[in-house]
Amino acid sequence: MEFTLSSHATTTIRERNIRAEWIAATLSAPAATESDPNDPTLTHALRVIPEYGDRVLRVIYNRSRQPPYVVTAFFDRGMKGKL
Repeated sequence: MEFTLSSHATTTIRERNIRAEWIAATLSAPAATESDPNDPTLTHALRVIPEYGDRVLRVIYNRSRQPPYVVTAFFDRGMKGKL
């Protein structure tokens, strides 16, 4: 899946060792999605990443832009084991 990254997302995925293919998989086939509580244009996509110890990747992106515009991505410690 094609997507673009904000400058913040570019920096954070590099620092957090998040692979682009994990973001693409999360965007194309999320295990769950949530609306952002503060910004109606943002969606949170969540997916378990088996290659990273079954941690849950949370990708926050702007769904009104095409291709999707990723604002940030991180491993959500509070979601481990919940998906």
